[in-house]
Amino acid sequence: MTPTRLFSAPDSTAGSSRPDPPYGAVCAIHQPNLFPRLSTLAKLFTADYWIVLDDVQFARRDYQHRTRLAGLDGTRQWLSIATRLPDGRSTLIRDARLADPRRCRRRVAQLLADHYRHSAYWPLFKRRLGSVLDLFDSGDRLADVTELSTRLLLEEVGWTGRILRSSDLPARKDRSQRLADLAWLTGATRYLCGTGGMTYLDLDAFSAYSIEVLPFRVPGTGIWRSAREVSAVDALLLVGPGALRATLTALQGRVLTSHEDALKRACR
Repeated sequence: MTPTRLFSAPDSTAGSSRPDPPYGAVCAIHQPNLFPRLSTLAKLFTADYWIVLDDVQFARRDYQHRTRLAGLDGTRQWLSIATRLPDGRSTLIRDARLADPRRCRRRVAQLLADHYRHSAYWPLFKRRLGSVLDLFDSGDRLADVTELSTRLLLEEVGWTGRILRSSDLPARKDRSQRLADLAWLTGATRYLCGTGGMTYLDLDAFSAYSIEVLPFRVPGTGIWRSAREVSAVDALLLVGPGALRATLTALQGRVLTSHEDALKRACR
């Protein structure tokens, strides 16, 4: 028997057009990032659904158009994509445009090769990278490139979840309420929240949907030491897809199991 909700959906556009997804999913909501950091990739890997938050304001100081590479020799360098904002500072992520697609393609291809060409895993990654590079030839939407760069990494580690875009989904405007509405649309009973989000999130918005908010943190040792600073490409090409998937799976198990254990203790 499929579990049913013990509440009625609050009055909202989300409640009026909710599809019928699997009940009990784990949801993560995050902006499309260029070859995201390992901490971000780990959060998305842990989720059943990634909602691409593409209709919020673009932020130049964030990771939406750039990432940091670390190379096998430990040197670090920013890989940035020149971006044009048609509406100035108020431009939404989905509306940001590549300023010079051909030059951006060359820069992405060259810097990745410069940093990782000596990795044993580079030849295969280079072939799969072609799908991302081809986007520079077919359009100028930054979000298309960044989302696909994330999907590439998720596919490399065998993620089997689903991707939705916030711009395609109805939700209210208040920040916390909006995230709760979006998570509810996936049938989620658990929402993964990074350390930054926990500082502002209104948990009551999620409680109204019976959605548990799970703080998501990564370890600080070993491969995770630079997880919040460096692109996950670094870890992928250092240990390989299989080993990285095993590492992500282990973290996924710890995150979800610790939450379940906490619930059991609370019910005693």
